[in-house]
Amino acid sequence: MPDADRPQELPARLLTDPEMINACRVRDFGRVFRLVKTRAGIYPSMVARRCELTPSRVGEVIAGRRQLLHMDVVERIADGLRIPGHMLGLARRPWETPQALVVTEREAPQAAEPEQLAPASLSGPDVDSILALTTRTNLSAATLEAFRSSIEDYWRRDDQHGGEALRPAVVGQLRYVVGLLKESRPPAIQNGLYGIAAELARLTGWTYFDARQYNQARAYFTEALQLAKTIDDRQFMANVLACMSLQATYQDKPADSLALVTAAQDQARSAPDTTARVLSMLSMREAFAHATLGSQTSTHRAITEAHRQFEQIQVSDPDPSWVAYFDEPKLIVDTGIAHGRLGEAATAEPLIVDALRREARNNQRGRAFHAFWLARTQLDQGKLDQACHTATQALEPASAVASERVSGHLREFYDQLAPHRQEPVALAFEARLRELLPPVSGSLHP
Repeated sequence: MPDADRPQELPARLLTDPEMINACRVRDFGRVFRLVKTRAGIYPSMVARRCELTPSRVGEVIAGRRQLLHMDVVERIADGLRIPGHMLGLARRPWETPQALVVTEREAPQAAEPEQLAPASLSGPDVDSILALTTRTNLSAATLEAFRSSIEDYWRRDDQHGGEALRPAVVGQLRYVVGLLKESRPPAIQNGLYGIAAELARLTGWTYFDARQYNQARAYFTEALQLAKTIDDRQFMANVLACMSLQATYQDKPADSLALVTAAQDQARSAPDTTARVLSMLSMREAFAHATLGSQTSTHRAITEAHRQFEQIQVSDPDPSWVAYFDEPKLIVDTGIAHGRLGEAATAEPLIVDALRREARNNQRGRAFHAFWLARTQLDQGKLDQACHTATQALEPASAVASERVSGHLREFYDQLAPHRQEPVALAFEARLRELLPPVSGSLHP
């Protein structure tokens, strides 16, 4: 096929888009055709011509009235739209072979007639390819710092507003950085890019975890783990495993939680530069796992180890940026939550009160989350008025942040009020809950 007639490649940003990847994996061609129209400007009539289908057949697929199942049709779609074979469960397509490896007979060069030159009709590189050419020559240590700065900003905004609105930007930057990894670069730059990609994947996983979309969260956490393993960043691998451990507690899989945090501690201890702050954080995650299992002795031992490690922290320690959040108020509130998970409400309450007093005002999700735990410990002690007052205070910051995890906790607190539903304080909390956190679709909660 002459170059001018060869189908134009799809934009890299489309081929790496999770929605496109999933649509291809399940061969949902209606969705594929819609995506190539909106993201690549390839309209149904062009799809029909490229893939040797009738326009009416393409229209029926897009409308969901017809499926395309025959292998020869799937292959025509892959070739016509230039979708790599592996995305559709096919073998590598002939056109995927790099041009440099294709052996062709050399022809004598011929001078082109002036009227034969029509630049406007010739296929050329898309915008993604042009931009990629410029970035290849400009990546430096300063570029890596710019990436890291943007990640820190993402985390700040996640604390304040939740990750729902941030996720598309984070995923886009993740795919962009992963694309950069395909180029050959100096080791320092390449390793830095792997670390940045790992952190972006972890952040994406975190936003899904906070939205209680656990399968997606696990997929991105796993990707983060693989990226960190490539550069043997064992501290960061420990960090990701700790996130997965916390998620397992939410999925009511305490044995998995303990196994994951134990693996995290093994990774951290095998790294020569692991700091006391990292080990303290991991011990607290271990305490959560033991508390969920109901093991009092093991929980107390892990709490003690977390505090012992925290006391070893030095100002000069080379702490990774991702563990900076684990400061003294966080240690204290997590200690309270571990006791609360264990059912030791009287021990937990003053610890959480102290931490809330010192917590940053702009951390909306943290304040709402920790206030919920305070309300729960108060309710466990029979302090109904205090518990409802605390939970009502938690609703304001909870409504300011998109976090189904926090909203879900406050609806769970409403469920725990079942024996007291007719009490004035419980009715007041319910009214405020309905006002600030309306029920999700299909929910049985208020």
